[in-house]
Amino acid sequence: QVQLVESGGGLVQPGGSLRLSCVVSGSVFSPNAMGWYRQAPGKQRELVALITNGGAANYADSAKGRFTISRGNAKDTVYLQMNSLKPEDTAVYYCNVPNYLGRNLWGQGTQVTVSS
Repeated sequence: QVQLVESGGGLVQPGGSLRLSCVVSGSVFSPNAMGWYRQAPGKQRELVALITNGGAANYADSAKGRFTISRGNAKDTVYLQMNSLKPEDTAVYYCNVPNYLGRNLWGQGTQVTVSS
C-alpha cells in the first residue's frame, strides 16, 4: 500500500527554521510531481510549494524567498526547507502527490507552530 510519511514538524521561534520531509512508502516508481500544502485553524488548505521530477518548482507568494522545496536523489522523497518562519506560518503541513496512478495522495499532516 502506497503511503506518504511525513516528519520534521515542531515548535520554533519566529525567525527560526524547520525542514519537513516526506517519503513515498511502498511505491514502485517516483511520482512526477510532489508538493506541500498547509491548513491553519479556520482556514482552507492552501498550496505552499510544488516540484516536478525534473526539478521545476512553484511557490505560493507567502513562501517565495523563505521556503525551498527539493527532491531527494531517489526522487521518492520531497523536502521543504522553511526559513525566517513567522507566526502566520503556523499550520498543519501536508505532503501531496497529485497524481499517483490516478489517485490524489495525502500524508497524515505534521504540525508546525511558530511562537515565542
